[in-house]
Amino acid sequence: MTTSLTQTTLQTFEPGKATSSPLLTFEQFDLPQSNQRVLGPPHPEGITMPLALRPSNLDGAELELETVVETIKSLQTQGGILTKKLALHGALLFRGLPIHNAQDFSTFSHAFGYKPRTDEIIGIVVDRPLLAPNVAPANESPKETQIFSHNESDEVPHAPEYVFFYGHRAAKSGGETPIASSLELFRRAQQEIPEFVGRLAEKGILSRITYKADRQYRGGSTLRQAFGKAIRDGDDEATRRAKVEAQIARYGRGRHTTWEWTDDGGVVLTHRLPAIRTQPGTGLPTLFTGLGAYSSTARAHGGSRDSTSQQLFGDGTPIPEAHLDRLAEITDEVRVLHKWQCGDILVYDNIIAQHGREPWQGEQSDRVVMASLFDGDQVPGAYNSEDWAQVVQAFEG
Repeated sequence: MTTSLTQTTLQTFEPGKATSSPLLTFEQFDLPQSNQRVLGPPHPEGITMPLALRPSNLDGAELELETVVETIKSLQTQGGILTKKLALHGALLFRGLPIHNAQDFSTFSHAFGYKPRTDEIIGIVVDRPLLAPNVAPANESPKETQIFSHNESDEVPHAPEYVFFYGHRAAKSGGETPIASSLELFRRAQQEIPEFVGRLAEKGILSRITYKADRQYRGGSTLRQAFGKAIRDGDDEATRRAKVEAQIARYGRGRHTTWEWTDDGGVVLTHRLPAIRTQPGTGLPTLFTGLGAYSSTARAHGGSRDSTSQQLFGDGTPIPEAHLDRLAEITDEVRVLHKWQCGDILVYDNIIAQHGREPWQGEQSDRVVMASLFDGDQVPGAYNSEDWAQVVQAFEG
């Protein structure tokens, strides 16, 4: 890298504190320029994304997962050291850990102390069958499908604060995971397309999503997966609809989330959402959106929009194509592509970092990435004082 941070060591266990596991430290290391970059404003000077960490004091000893887990827990009890690193860098890469399967990944991710989400995500738009506690495939869409950069669940009211990815199997060619700063994206967009950012701030977006009884595309969810956890075989149509509507009501957003049933038994949900939010602690504005992905996906499909999702300004007016195209270009300019090694763990602060997926060569099974989603103690702050701009977590139920 042209710019390198001073090596950072994360060491746990207070001096003199008894522990049954050997001392473990994490050291920072540099990645190739294609995989890591120094962030621009508003990030502090010299901050890289992702921050790459690996165990450093093994002295030839075999590292045990229990030691890693105790280390993570200890770091988090010391004022949330790793959570603060995430808030600064946006994403962390852990390499060289003894994580070999979904259960190992589950054990590792839960050690951070966040609230699990993957067991139940209302309004989920992709199929995520459970592989281990709070672990599911990241995305099951075909290998040829490019998933452009976005914040997780930007199109629905309740998004996770933290996203964990585990590279179980790495493709030989392609299959990288993009990493981009939503803070830097906002700053660039505000400078280069201020009219667009101003209208997003004033109006928000209308996100209109169609859920159907049957799966609409490979890797997508069904209506029952999204809102049907209370549905039982044998329920009549009225009962099924009532149960779906009760789940939608858990968003708790009143008139800012509406729905309409379709003739084929599906439902169209319309959410008025803030595309600009603020980072807890700093108050910095973050462009929390998949609008760049929305534009890029349309170009990849010859100009046609995804029929399952529609994005408009919050007053229902269309977003100019030129603004979407420029946002997509800026996103590509500020991202890096993480080249997976087997066993890698990527952790995202979803409030300030975007991810995606590149296509790959070979077989579908050549690349296996798992995901684990978590809520944090704080949701993003509002950039606008209007009701629709407030960020919420869904009610339990």
